Amino acid sequence: MRRADRLFQIIQVLRRSSKPVTADAMAAELETSKRSIYRDIATLMAQRVPIRGEAGIGYVLDGGFDMPPLMLTSDEIEAAVLGAQWVAGRGDPALARAATDLIAKIAATVPDKLRPVLLEPAVATPPAWKHEIETLDLALVRAAIHAGRKLRMRYADEQGQETLRVIWPCLIGYRETKRLLVGWCETREDFRSFRTDRVVEAEVLDDRYPGRPAVLRARWFALMERQRAEWEARCSGAAAPPPADGGVV
Repeated sequence: MRRADRLFQIIQVLRRSSKPVTADAMAAELETSKRSIYRDIATLMAQRVPIRGEAGIGYVLDGGFDMPPLMLTSDEIEAAVLGAQWVAGRGDPALARAATDLIAKIAATVPDKLRPVLLEPAVATPPAWKHEIETLDLALVRAAIHAGRKLRMRYADEQGQETLRVIWPCLIGYRETKRLLVGWCETREDFRSFRTDRVVEAEVLDDRYPGRPAVLRARWFALMERQRAEWEARCSGAAAPPPADGGVV
C-alpha cells in the first residue's frame, strides 16, 4: 500500500471508531509495522489533522474534521450491494425503495472499471420470505422513534387476544422471517418486543417519552447482553434454547 493511501486509511479507521485505536490494531489492519503507524500519525498531526492520543494508549479523531469521501473500494461496493439486496427484500416499502436508489446512486459515481463489481456482484442474499400482511406503517414508526414519541397500539397475541398498549418505541429489529418492534411497555413496565404483523392498529402520540431514543436502545441492548450472559452461564456447554427476543408477546 502506498503511504498516501495508508494515511487516508488511518483517518478512515479512526473515523469509524468511537474508542481510541491502538497503533497495534491499525498496523494489523493495514498490514504494516507499528513504527510506520507512529510515523504516519505524526505526519497527519503535523498537517493539522485533529488526532489526539499517544503511543501505548490509542488515538482518536476529533469531531468536526472534514475530508472529502474517498472513492469506494471493490470490497466496499460489494458490502453496499449485499446490504442493499437484503434491505430491498426485507425492509418496509420506503426502505426497500431507498435501497434500490442507493445502488443506482453508487452506479452513477463509480468508475467504469468498478462497475462490473456493482452490476455483477459475487455476493447475494437468499430470497426474501413472504411477508405476512401488515397494517403497521413502519415508515411512520421509524419517524416516531427518531422523534422519541410514544405509540399507542392494539396488539394481538399468539392466541389472537387483543390488548391496548402504549409503548416507547426505540428499535425495529429484523429477524429472518419476521420483524420486531422493540420498546418500553407502559402496561408491563418493562421492555417488550412486538411482532409487527400482529399490530392491529397504531397511532403515534404527541407525547414524547423521557430521555433520548439512543439511551433507551442502549438500555435494551444492555438487558439483552445480561440475559445472554446468564443463559450461557446456565447452559455451561449443554444444549438449551437461547433467550427470547426481549420478551416477544
